[in-house]
Amino acid sequence: MIEEIYQSYLQHSTICTDTRAITPGCLFFCLKGENFDGNTFALKALEAGAAAVVTNRADLQGHPGCFVVDDTLIALQNLAHHHRQQFDIPFIGITGTNGKTTTKELISTVLRTKYRITYTQGNFNNHIGVPLTLLSIPSDTEIAIIEMGATHVGEIAGLCKIAEPNYGVITNIGVAHIEGFGSRENIILTKRAMYEAVTKCGGTLFVNGGDATLTQCAGDYPKQVRYGNCADSTCRGEISDMNPYLAVSVEGSCFRTHLTGEYNLANILCAIAVGKHFGISVATAAAALEAYIPGNHRSQIETVGSNTVIEDYYNANPTSMTAALRNLSHLTHDNKCAILGDMLELGAVSEQEHRNIVMLSKELGINAIFVGSCFQKLAIPDITAFANVEEANAYIAAHPFQNAMILVKGSRGIHLEKLQING
Repeated sequence: MIEEIYQSYLQHSTICTDTRAITPGCLFFCLKGENFDGNTFALKALEAGAAAVVTNRADLQGHPGCFVVDDTLIALQNLAHHHRQQFDIPFIGITGTNGKTTTKELISTVLRTKYRITYTQGNFNNHIGVPLTLLSIPSDTEIAIIEMGATHVGEIAGLCKIAEPNYGVITNIGVAHIEGFGSRENIILTKRAMYEAVTKCGGTLFVNGGDATLTQCAGDYPKQVRYGNCADSTCRGEISDMNPYLAVSVEGSCFRTHLTGEYNLANILCAIAVGKHFGISVATAAAALEAYIPGNHRSQIETVGSNTVIEDYYNANPTSMTAALRNLSHLTHDNKCAILGDMLELGAVSEQEHRNIVMLSKELGINAIFVGSCFQKLAIPDITAFANVEEANAYIAAHPFQNAMILVKGSRGIHLEKLQING
């Protein structure tokens, strides 16, 4: 059946999973979620212009334009894996607790200076997004960069079976989604599957040699390229300025980025190391990275009235929140503040991790506004905390920021994009 679906895919290579976004001639997969069942829209998808649909509805067996399968999600994943097997090119898999999307963007920015690449768009990095990314790869692609995320044990291993990366990057291993993983040890086991998948096929690892956890995971596997501050590094660099934009010096090439945060140095060095491995000079990579402008509220800097706002609220966890606060403390400014939203999906450790962030902001002397029920219910004296963004906005309107540098960070579910910062 997969071969039949694949032949249809070759003729109609646009994949769609949402009837609201049907394009004429697409191949529609009837996926089922917690609150919807795409199979109920199978015939409507055909009426809307889909060339064919993949459904689990037995009553549509033999209906023109319908491929009937047992499980449409597995069919999508199997189709993506089949398409991946048609390529004999580098597939770079990227995962990590923090920085995987930024690193994916930076690697793509460097590699496109020499190669035709396809890479994960946005954060299409889960059990549906990875297959859709693979199925977006055209036949003339020379390198594919596939981002993989996980919220539960074993997810990276499953995604690697679909994508079969022969190059691998783990940006770091910290604390995130621990409610789904259960422990940091399970997070390590899950992320390490990236290295295991690559080594199994004899591929190459890109390893931050300054990260003890990652070097331990990589072990003595011979085909690894190390970057960062370690003795056998192929790509070293240092920060020359970060107020607020990060400027770095790498092997004689000095350049200023549009990124903020010293934690991005490792991401930059990774991108340059990958570029060097594929024959791109440091100077060429540096020029590309200097021109790169981040998006989607990741390390973005905006001027709002008299204020400088560091927008880093695409997501948050204890590791990234701590790094962002410490970075803010290192920046030179007379009036540094932070608006911090809840860190979600932390399970049993949530209260303690939120308490740690409050105490860290006090230790660093950063005036902070906390948003969300996790922060608010801590009942710590002398903190400004609100249940939601609406309450925070009312406070900000009565106490406007003036000439401030403001870090805004929190989980997406807190909706910090709705903050109203004027001044």
